[in-house]
Amino acid sequence: MEIIGKLLMKLPLQSGIGRTGNSWQKQEFVIETVEQYPKKVCANLWGDKLDMLETVNIGDMVKVSFSLESREFNGKWYTDVKAWKIEAATEGPAQAMPQPAYQSTAAPAAPAGGMMPPMASEDMDTFVDNGSDDLPF
Repeated sequence: MEIIGKLLMKLPLQSGIGRTGNSWQKQEFVIETVEQYPKKVCANLWGDKLDMLETVNIGDMVKVSFSLESREFNGKWYTDVKAWKIEAATEGPAQAMPQPAYQSTAAPAAPAGGMMPPMASEDMDTFVDNGSDDLPF
């Protein structure tokens, strides 16, 4: 998987000793996607991949290749965004995320006769917001 965005921050390097006695290092970083509703994504690099983060600066547009992995612990699921390649983005923001076709502002086409049929009076009732909302967010 790939994602293009602006590098917002590089978090501090973390290191430790694993259960097998081997040392490990990881560094997390945050990018912000370039789309109508930008999202922030925190990803991490492990081991010998850490030096790739040094080749880009905060504020740069980057393309991150990553894999997703989830694991269960005590009945809860945790997801990692593990980056395996970071490079400067060669395409601009407009090319990164094309606009969906459904956002057209064109008026609906008139029927073949050229005129829209009259609306019934029940179709013209005023909308009343009763506070109920079926949206999940």
